[in-house]
Amino acid sequence: MTTLASDTAMVLAAGMGKRMRPLTASMPKPMVRVMGKPLIDHALDRLADAGVAKALVNVHYMPDTLEAHLAERKAPAITISDERAQLLETGGGLIKAQDQLPDPFFCLNSDNIWLDGPRNCFADLSARWDPEQMDALLLVVAHKGAVNFRGLGDFHMDAAGRLRRRQKPRVAPFVFTGIQLVAKRLLRDAPEGPFSTNVLWDRAIEEGRLFGLPFTGQWFEVGTPQMIAPTEDALRNV
Repeated sequence: MTTLASDTAMVLAAGMGKRMRPLTASMPKPMVRVMGKPLIDHALDRLADAGVAKALVNVHYMPDTLEAHLAERKAPAITISDERAQLLETGGGLIKAQDQLPDPFFCLNSDNIWLDGPRNCFADLSARWDPEQMDALLLVVAHKGAVNFRGLGDFHMDAAGRLRRRQKPRVAPFVFTGIQLVAKRLLRDAPEGPFSTNVLWDRAIEEGRLFGLPFTGQWFEVGTPQMIAPTEDALRNV
C-alpha cells in the first residue's frame, strides 16, 4: 500500500462558473449535480476514499451556499479559504492559502469527475513523487481518452515525464485533469493579487521541474450543462 505524499488537498471552488450558465445563475458551480450529487462531493468523496484527511476549500461566488453544504460533511475535514473580498484565480488562491498547506499538498478542481484505475490517483501521484526533481506533478489523461473533451490538449511529455506546452497548431497528446501534487517551492516569488497557476507552471517548465503522470482511469470533462447528460450516461454504464 502506497503511503500518501500528503494528508491535505486544496480544492479550488471559488470560480464564477460562467461556462456552466444558466445553472450557475442560482448556485455555485461546485453545487451543480451530476448523478444526483454535487460536483464538489464527487471530488471530496474521492479524497476521503483515498485517505486524504483534510481539504482546504476556497470560496468566492455564492460562498454561503457552498459553506453551508460543506459544513454537513464529516470527511475529509474541511477548512475554508475565504476569497469573498476578491476572486484570486487559481494561482492567487494557492498563495492566499499557502500558510495553511503542508509541503507537498494535493490540489484539485472542484468540478472533476473521474473513475480511478487499479489504484486511486492520489496513491499513484504519491508513488511517482520526487521532491528533488519536481515542483509539481500533474495528473494528465490521454487526449483521445478524455470523455467530452473538445479542446486541443495541454501538454507534450518526454520519456522522463517532463511536460512542455502544446505546440501550435498541433494537438497535444495529454490533457490536464485538474488534479496535481504540488511542492510549496512552486509558490515562491509569486505575483500579488489574482493570477493563473499557469504563471508558476511556465517557470517550472523552464527549469525542467514540471512533470506529468498519465492517468490509468477514466476522466470526464464537465464544463458546460451539455456535458452533464453524456457524463451521466457513461457513469451508468460502468
